[in-house]
Amino acid sequence: MTQLHDLTALEQAEAVRRREVSPLELVDHYLARADDVGAFVIRTPELARQRAAELPAGAGPLWGVPTAIKDLNLTAGVGTTFGSPVFADFVPEVSDAVTLALEDAGMISLGKTSTPEFGSPCYTEPEGLPPAVTPWDRTKMAGGSSGGAAAAVAAGLVPIAQGSDGGGSIRIPASCCGLVGLKPTRGRISGHPMYGDPVGLATAGPIARTVRDAAAMLDVLAGRRVGDPAWAPPPSETFESACDRDPGRLRIGRLSTPLVTDTPVHDECLRAYEDASTLLESLGHEVVDVPAPIGREAVAVFETCWSVLTALSVVPPEAEPLLRPLTRWLSERGRAVSGPEFGLAIGELRRVAAAALEALAPCDAVLTPTLASPPLAVGAIRNDDDPAADFEAQKAFTPWTSAWNVTGMPAVSLPTHWTPDHLPVGVMLAARPAEEGLLLSLAAQVETAQPWRHLRPPGW
Repeated sequence: MTQLHDLTALEQAEAVRRREVSPLELVDHYLARADDVGAFVIRTPELARQRAAELPAGAGPLWGVPTAIKDLNLTAGVGTTFGSPVFADFVPEVSDAVTLALEDAGMISLGKTSTPEFGSPCYTEPEGLPPAVTPWDRTKMAGGSSGGAAAAVAAGLVPIAQGSDGGGSIRIPASCCGLVGLKPTRGRISGHPMYGDPVGLATAGPIARTVRDAAAMLDVLAGRRVGDPAWAPPPSETFESACDRDPGRLRIGRLSTPLVTDTPVHDECLRAYEDASTLLESLGHEVVDVPAPIGREAVAVFETCWSVLTALSVVPPEAEPLLRPLTRWLSERGRAVSGPEFGLAIGELRRVAAAALEALAPCDAVLTPTLASPPLAVGAIRNDDDPAADFEAQKAFTPWTSAWNVTGMPAVSLPTHWTPDHLPVGVMLAARPAEEGLLLSLAAQVETAQPWRHLRPPGW
């Protein structure tokens, strides 16, 4: 028997439009489902029910559909802790552009999803709270930093959720949780009003069970505001409609050599990559090996920018002892960088991006593994006694994802493979800047050829 959470987000919206179900019924259904995957930091059942009851009829693609908002995003009147005990009592007076876009689209937030401190690590184990875990094996991590959002969608606690991605933070948990995770083009989604990333690495984006749902949420989130420092050109069609378009015969470059560090790649991740290559060729695409577009010399430049971004977090000196050792270590690195050094690093990172885009220009898309390993055990990377080792372990787990943050290219992790012990493994496709439509049409083609919607974790 089909239950409401079996439906995709778009199917739920269609049921609302047909008056087969009300937004309040959807909200109540999801609120009744138990969260045993560490997905939520704050639940807002009363606000969700009030909004659902008062929501007028609307025509948006996801109107009336429940969702959740990452704990890095400002939500007026609802706590936003940024994953840190330092901000345990912070309640913003304004909402950011992402929250406002979801509300304007008629979506209903059930609360704030878990994230690690300031969204920095690739695992979601916030201080004093349960870790976010993949519902495929609750001893394994959900990834980060949008781990709570991915755990919520994968466990059927919401049909779709928003994440953010500065070095892989949407695609990493999507791979760990068997989902579609899309990092859009730089400037596609507004960072209003915080604009906290002067480097241009981070962006919001969707985490969903299907490509079409992800495309529909991108339609909701996309758009620029006056004052945005960068913006992508508006698409000629909706992103959802791109899922119905044949991408044509594409030239797809591929590489499996880790980009940011020397690390072994798990056999199952390589198997997923090879199987995806074979599938793409069977769909008529030309798949060719390409050299690494970014050299190892760029890693230190990226790390300089990353550590400065961590140091930019506004934390009162008296509250610094509450920070995690990793955050303090990165902040100390960032504070040791002078203003001119930071400016030079941003310039060098942009030159690295330009060279990579030129090298990849002959390719319509690029295929890599998403991660170097299936989901690891909770705590496998976190090392409070040695933050430097923690950081190196993160790089070894995620040796490809940050490259597309540097270039600003859109990239998506697709759940095309499961290990013999039923752990999800993603593969990643990237496209030229502002070509999310092409990327989504290709991803939808892959999903049609090798569907995954019917695969559900234990406890679904």
